[in-house]
Amino acid sequence: MSKSIINYTKASFLTSAPDIRRLPPDDGYEVAFAGRSNAGKSSSLNTLTNQVGLARTSKTPGRTQLINVFDLGDNRRLIDLPGYGFAKVPLAMKEKWQKSLSEYLQKRECLKGLIVLMDIRHPMKDLDQDLIFWAVDVGLPVLVLLTKCDKLKSGKRKAELLKIREASLAFQGDVTVEVFSSLKKIGIPQMARKLDEWLNADDLKAVEQVISEQESTNN
Repeated sequence: MSKSIINYTKASFLTSAPDIRRLPPDDGYEVAFAGRSNAGKSSSLNTLTNQVGLARTSKTPGRTQLINVFDLGDNRRLIDLPGYGFAKVPLAMKEKWQKSLSEYLQKRECLKGLIVLMDIRHPMKDLDQDLIFWAVDVGLPVLVLLTKCDKLKSGKRKAELLKIREASLAFQGDVTVEVFSSLKKIGIPQMARKLDEWLNADDLKAVEQVISEQESTNN
C-alpha cells in the first residue's frame, strides 16, 4: 500500500458548531463525513486517524447534532456531520438538519468531497440517496463507504459492492463505492487515497497546469 500524502494520525479536534455560520472561515480544504446515525461514521474517523476517541461514538444514535471539525494542519479539515435518519430523533430536528445539510453542501466553498457511510446490510435508504443527489447537483465528488462489511461473508460482500456500484451510476456524477470495516481495518487505503486526492485537489491541478504549459512550449 502506498503511503498517504497526509498524516491523518495528526488530526486534532478543532471545534463544534451548531450550524454552518459558526464553522471556521470558508477557505482551505474540507472533506465531510455523513451518514445515518448507526452507519459507523465516528468509528470510521477514529480508524482513519488511529485515535480511539477523536470522534465520539454514542450508544444512542442521533444524539449528536453538532458539526464537529478536526484539524489536519495546512488549512485542511475533516468534518463530522451529525447523523441523520434515526427514528427516535424528533421530526422537527430531522427537517432542520436536512435544511442545514443542504445549505452546507451548496454554500461551503472549501468543501472538496463528501464521504457517505452506509451499513452494507442496509444501503441506499432514501436520505442516503437524497444526500448523494444534492452533492452531485453541486458538482461535489462522493465516496460511498459500505461499512460493517465484516458482517458479510466474502462472496456476499463482493456481490453487494458490485450491486451498489451499478446502482450508483444512476446518480450520473463522480460517485465511487468501496467496502469498509473499522473492526477488520478493511478499506482504509482506499479512503485515504480519495481524501489525499480531494484535500490536495487544487495543488494537483496547479502541477498539471504547469506540466501542460511546459509541454505546449516544448511542442
